[in-house]
Amino acid sequence: MLYYFFALLTAALILLINNHRSETNRWAVFFLGSASIGGLSDWLTGASLDGWLKAVQFMNHTLTPYGVLIFSIVYSERLPSAKVRLYLKIVFLIPVVTMLVLTPFSPSLVIDYRLLLIWTAPYYLASCLLLVVSLWNEENRRKKRNRFIATIIIVPTLLAVLVLINVANVVSPEFHFFRYVSLFIIYSLTLAVLCTFVYGVLGVKLRFERDPLESAMKAVSSGTTILNHTIKNEIGKIAISSENLRANISEADDESRQQLQIIANASEHMMAMVTRIHGQMKDIILREMPYRLDVLVEECLAQHRNVLEDHNVVIQAEYGCQPIVVCDAVHLKEVIGNLLMNALEAMPGGGIVHIHVNAQRQGVHLSIRDHGKGIPAEELAHVFEPFYSTKNQSRNFGLGLSYVYNVMQKSGGSVEMSSIRGEGTLVILYFARKKIIRLNKGEQQ
Repeated sequence: MLYYFFALLTAALILLINNHRSETNRWAVFFLGSASIGGLSDWLTGASLDGWLKAVQFMNHTLTPYGVLIFSIVYSERLPSAKVRLYLKIVFLIPVVTMLVLTPFSPSLVIDYRLLLIWTAPYYLASCLLLVVSLWNEENRRKKRNRFIATIIIVPTLLAVLVLINVANVVSPEFHFFRYVSLFIIYSLTLAVLCTFVYGVLGVKLRFERDPLESAMKAVSSGTTILNHTIKNEIGKIAISSENLRANISEADDESRQQLQIIANASEHMMAMVTRIHGQMKDIILREMPYRLDVLVEECLAQHRNVLEDHNVVIQAEYGCQPIVVCDAVHLKEVIGNLLMNALEAMPGGGIVHIHVNAQRQGVHLSIRDHGKGIPAEELAHVFEPFYSTKNQSRNFGLGLSYVYNVMQKSGGSVEMSSIRGEGTLVILYFARKKIIRLNKGEQQ
């Protein structure tokens, strides 16, 4: 049974190392760790460590269902309030404490499996239900796929544990359950390993997928900082030298003065260009406050109204809700502005841009759709990469969508883009439910 202990413990450590700041991952580590210690039973028995054996068996039977339930509550994102989740964590711990008080440990451990079944069955069944409901209600395609994978990995094994451990110990205490449960554990671990490499499990694959992009953005940010500093120094030398030369040139030497002016203009242009690149790629620090999302969109449209009208671009905005979102208004308006300018460039002859704000079960999304030329599938996969541009000329140097991606990631949301060649492009900004303070009356809560 030691392989069972090491396998589950390894899975827990991978999740912890991958993202220890994630509450979901921390609770996944908790329940995997609680489940894994059951694999130490045979070794502890052989080593005659009766005291440790009793503690391990008790924690395995009581903490595992508790950890699974809290994990499912957090993972499902049905309760965005941290205070409510804290209350539930305390309340659902009561049966564990009750079992601790009522269970005799000496001279031998005697677990009341009937009492255990009374509360663990609802815990396991509620966990499965939460995972299935969160999958059913998920609107984001990428998250829905991840939830589906998590559900098919976890739910069958939870039901097997409930039937083959908790129920079996009530019906037939002598029943040797582990050989059957181990088949489900092997199934879950095998599927988890395969999906981690192909799709992702609890963010592990997402980290691998995003790492190249995040690493590239960090490298670019660091590089532009160094470049910006170096160029400023070099331009300072050029400016001093130019002024010295200008002071030594006679008023009649117009040609030399014109050449010096060319040097000065080129230096200023280079400085402006590098500063703009650095401004797009430097680390973003958010100053988040509650804002009405539809108001932010309208303010951004007002700022760009003249350029949109000059290019015969008509905006059709529909607000299915008017949510108050915790965000950085400055960066979010810049994000929307970038997407509007992309839509404008995609429709050089003018056209209609549709903007929608809608409530979803897992939060709110803001969509911007143009009817331009679209983006080929082979290019669509790279649009968020720094310095990648589908346009021959771009005032953002291929950094506009990288900035959009960066802001949404920092804000706890996400961005998705889809496009059909010749029909247009759709960009959706997803705002997590935990960032939504209030929706309009009558909208989904």
